[in-house]
Amino acid sequence: MGRDERWNHNIHYHPRILGAVPEGARTALDVGCGEGMLARALRRTVPEVMGVDLDGPSIEQARAHPDEIDYVLGDFLDHPFEPASFDVVASVATLHHMDAATGLSRMRDLVRPGGVVAVVGLARNELPRDLPLVLAALGAGYAYRARKGHWEHPSPTVWPPPVTYREMRALTAGILPGAEYRRHLLWRYSIIWRKPSE
Repeated sequence: MGRDERWNHNIHYHPRILGAVPEGARTALDVGCGEGMLARALRRTVPEVMGVDLDGPSIEQARAHPDEIDYVLGDFLDHPFEPASFDVVASVATLHHMDAATGLSRMRDLVRPGGVVAVVGLARNELPRDLPLVLAALGAGYAYRARKGHWEHPSPTVWPPPVTYREMRALTAGILPGAEYRRHLLWRYSIIWRKPSE
């Protein structure tokens, strides 16, 4: 399976991130970049892309690609990025690896006025409340895997996610007022927020 043909639940929602990139964006940060798949996709439209991840083997894989992306091995929460220095701060399946409120606040602070925070994340189901959505996701997931296969990413995993979908929606509303929060079929939510221009 070629790199551009890989599929999993995270890759399925990359278009949510890529479609949120503002016109004219010059800089982007991929938080929890792993082996760099999203960073490389961002680089097709954003001239300067940086990826940051705590996992050394993933960063090594990312750096093995012949691209012009700056990959940082470090903690996004305390790495000395300049405040308000990115037009796009993106993250896929990373926020549940940290305190979600702290992570969202850091993303908000790193994006420039007029820039965008774009997140695809995992949250915890509440049963029996979410059972219909869980069953629908199981059916859809099996159908996608049958057609597309499944690529298992090399990065560390955290399961179960510590925050529920409802809690994540409330956190988003408090930290990123006016953000678009959506729960998606395949075990993911997305957040798209444009920072008000000064």
